Amino acid sequence: MSFRRLTIFVAFLAVFAMAVRVSADTDTWWHLRAGAWMIEHHQVLSADVFSLTRMGQTWIYPGWLAQILLYAVFHSLGYAGLNLFTAAVVVLAFIFAWQTFEGPILLRAFVLLLAATTSAVYWSARPQMLSFALAGLFVWILERSRAGDRRLLWILPPAMALWANLHGGFAIGLMLLGLYLAGEVLELLVPAFLRSATLAQAWAERRGRIVALALAAAVSAAAVSLNPHGPVMLLYPFRTVSIGVLQDYIQEWQSPNFHHLEAQPFLWMLFLTIAALAFSRRRRGTTEVLGVVAFAYLSLLAGRNIALFALFTGPVLARHGHSALEPVIARFGRGPQIPERIARALNLVILALLLVAAAAKVSIPLSPTTNEQALEGQVPVAAVEWIRQHHPAGPLFNSYNWGGYVLWALYPDYPSFVDGRTDLFDDEILTDYLDAWRADADWGRVIDRWGLRLALLEPDAPLVGALEDAGWVQLYADGQAVVLGREGGG
Repeated sequence: MSFRRLTIFVAFLAVFAMAVRVSADTDTWWHLRAGAWMIEHHQVLSADVFSLTRMGQTWIYPGWLAQILLYAVFHSLGYAGLNLFTAAVVVLAFIFAWQTFEGPILLRAFVLLLAATTSAVYWSARPQMLSFALAGLFVWILERSRAGDRRLLWILPPAMALWANLHGGFAIGLMLLGLYLAGEVLELLVPAFLRSATLAQAWAERRGRIVALALAAAVSAAAVSLNPHGPVMLLYPFRTVSIGVLQDYIQEWQSPNFHHLEAQPFLWMLFLTIAALAFSRRRRGTTEVLGVVAFAYLSLLAGRNIALFALFTGPVLARHGHSALEPVIARFGRGPQIPERIARALNLVILALLLVAAAAKVSIPLSPTTNEQALEGQVPVAAVEWIRQHHPAGPLFNSYNWGGYVLWALYPDYPSFVDGRTDLFDDEILTDYLDAWRADADWGRVIDRWGLRLALLEPDAPLVGALEDAGWVQLYADGQAVVLGREGGG
């Protein structure tokens, strides 16, 4: 195996080994429950059937197809299937991104691993991973278009139609199309503004690119309507980002905390990209600069956008990093070369050792025991099992982060009060939930409004003390969760 092929293989093996980990999080469970329901009932969910507070209300969610896929994987292959599926999607996203990398093979491998490490905060067994892969596809095709090859642009509309049935992140595709179109328009206007060319000359040079991008964007936007809910899906992203509680209390929608190590690779990649652009001897494209600034800004607003920054910025860092480092590479030269016969043998030994190491790493998150232990650390498995066995009288008030698991483990006997479907509950119900959980002045109004007789809470939740003062009794408790019942509630 040649050094180049070995480097590529090792880089992607490392990405795959990184990505195979416990991928189920607290939101995975409501996606799995929705997928199971649709398979069982042979229809797409269009109204809520899982919650106390929104039962029967219209629920427009674009991820129905991904939910069916995730449940099918989990039903067939269990936790190992979810973890392998998530890792495969990560690798697919970076295969697309890799096509746009330039420079020496070691530099490209370094950028790939840095981009993967940066985006790792986003990886979980949820429909958003399919948005990650499709964003990689869009970046690859749009970079090819920017380089002059516009033939692949017409893959984007059917890809957008698929995306609108996989995850609400389809807005990312429209954003990327708008970004590249804006870059081309600015490239058109700047020469005319600087009087280095007339507007007619600039238009003649860029007309083909602008028209092709505009048509692809328009047809892609229309393709979003090809879903069970129709054109109303175009408004879905605006509805989601308008929920105030989302930005105020949901961690992935908040600015990243750079005191946590997992958020710091974003800073490393950002600073390296700024340095590469500063020292590069190549022309800085308007689209490149505009995209780096836009995705860095979005990432600083919400940590969930860091993965998009990594996908878009990877090609920019590789391209301009190579240009910035060329004088250094030329000065030191290639150095002494190992004879080809010895190099091949050495490469095979290195490959074998790395395969063994990757297999050892990957085997850990494929173990059911590892996943079950991780699950017990995320959600109150024992408390939920107690409720399932003893069946105390509801309705149930549950902590937000545990709502998805309540759906998975207790449906249909106990609808959730809230869960991760923020687009369904919006500010009205989420504010009621927060008022109750924090035991604010009108917490009793929330309890009475919904006739609640059972609560599943963290031991340190303020509502626990308020309920006990009001005469509720502790039915179950461990270090992770408390189950409280209203006196006389069974």
